[in-house]
Amino acid sequence: MTRTALWSSFVLLVLFSCKSKQESIQPVEEKITASVYASGIVKSNNQYQVFSSANGIIAAVLVKEGDEVKKGDALMRLTNTTARLNAENATIAADYAAVTANTEKLHELVLNVDLAKTKMDNDALLLQRQRNLWDQQIGTRNELDQRELAYKSSTSAWEAAKLRLVDLQKQISFQEKQSKKNVEISTTIAGDYTIKSEADGKVYSLLKEKGEMVNTQTPVALIGDASVFMLELQVDEYDITKIVIGQTVLLNMDSYKGQVFEAVVTKINPSMNERSKSFTIEAAFKQAPAALYPNLTCEANIVINEKAKAITIPRNYLLSGDYVLLENNEKRKVVTGLKDYQKVEIISGLTVNDHILKPIQ
Repeated sequence: MTRTALWSSFVLLVLFSCKSKQESIQPVEEKITASVYASGIVKSNNQYQVFSSANGIIAAVLVKEGDEVKKGDALMRLTNTTARLNAENATIAADYAAVTANTEKLHELVLNVDLAKTKMDNDALLLQRQRNLWDQQIGTRNELDQRELAYKSSTSAWEAAKLRLVDLQKQISFQEKQSKKNVEISTTIAGDYTIKSEADGKVYSLLKEKGEMVNTQTPVALIGDASVFMLELQVDEYDITKIVIGQTVLLNMDSYKGQVFEAVVTKINPSMNERSKSFTIEAAFKQAPAALYPNLTCEANIVINEKAKAITIPRNYLLSGDYVLLENNEKRKVVTGLKDYQKVEIISGLTVNDHILKPIQ
């Protein structure tokens, strides 16, 4: 046999061998579940980052990671010498401006009002006496005019004394309120140098140490609920319209390899992250693992539909345009339904008795 004939026989043998090894299956009736992929993290309920209300240097860290804290508990204290001195100055000014500290000034004006009132009353009596004499044609017109002028002058002096007393009372009251408000402001500013917890929870992370500089834009700690955890998942914008509250979530975590946990969708954030083109959804565990920590990563499938009995084939047996290849190499059009990552439902076009070939890649 010539070398060319040998080569042709070898090619035919290879082709026949490849054809004979082409995989063949029958459709299967089974349960199929359609789902949407999501990835995300575990978060403690009410988890939040703690920020400082003032810029400064940490003088003391008052808690440790893992500590339980209550709302209002001090976490860190910043160097606050200037703020403390300002608060003390404001307190001194408030004490000086208080009504009790101005009693002597008020008493002096009260005496002036009383003195002016006494003089006015006396001038009123002298004026009435002079008028009686004038009616009896005793005395001169000039004496009567002088008495009237003295009465008017003392009346004006009494009114002026009363106005000065009222004005001083208003001024002292204003200064007292203003100084008290300055004390509140200074005390609040001084209080800003103590970083406090905004809610009950556990200190999961301390992001700054003693001696480090902090500002109002950088978190210093991470705090969250010590017992309740939830899931924060990212869903692609292509799939978000398929998600509704109440859907089941099947997830796995690297920290619990081989285990599948169930959760339920509880919230859909309606705003899309323009950078990642994804939406954030939240889900609650149906039965949470025994131990969880914030920011554990997870992968999830959100169940959007399922059928208990459906005719399915592997997705890699489906040709473009929804065709399948029968054993006799005939292409047949099928109608597909639900799909997951491995299987596709065949609504019509195939039965469990048909045999189909896997397309040659």
